[in-house]
Amino acid sequence: MEKNNVIYSTRINDDFTNGRELLKNLKNNVTIFGSARTKQTNLYAMKAQKLAYLLAKEGINIITGGGDGIMQAANRGAFKAPVGESVGLSIDLPFEQSVNPYTTKQLTFNYFFSRKYMLVKYSKACVIFPGGYGTLDELFEVVTLTQTGKMRDGFRVYLVGSEFWQDLMKFIENTLVNEKMIDPGDLDIIKVIDDIEVIKEEILNIC
Repeated sequence: MEKNNVIYSTRINDDFTNGRELLKNLKNNVTIFGSARTKQTNLYAMKAQKLAYLLAKEGINIITGGGDGIMQAANRGAFKAPVGESVGLSIDLPFEQSVNPYTTKQLTFNYFFSRKYMLVKYSKACVIFPGGYGTLDELFEVVTLTQTGKMRDGFRVYLVGSEFWQDLMKFIENTLVNEKMIDPGDLDIIKVIDDIEVIKEEILNIC
């Protein structure tokens, strides 16, 4: 049992130490989340690729979970740009590819919690495209960190795909607020938007 605890602690330490070393000198970072199962021809994947390219060519580094789908699309866009870095922070999973080939910097993590933290620790904004449980987990993690003041001042959270997110936003607005589970002002943490040109301009203004 003690040996297992030592291994566990060592792996956690490796995740945070290696993550800091990889990211500490990168400025003006944006994290893009989204499904690993989305085909590259999907509308949202193509939007993720375009947004990443537009940001990266302005010197913004793109950070993703390093996997397939939306993540690969975003890394592909950043990879094509001449300036910004394309960063993939991946994790080994039995049912999904761990690392896509469009990263200029990459690291594989041992644990989800350390990976999630490093995915947003050095970023100034987070753009979240449609996805499943993992994407929802990342969404609510970053919203909670923002709500509780754990993110840097001015941190932005964007949801791309108004049709996809509309039922979730109705639940947040009509149930969480009405039941006083969150304050009305907490709604301002999230911006639902489909126009990636507007997202680009807003992010450039804070970077």
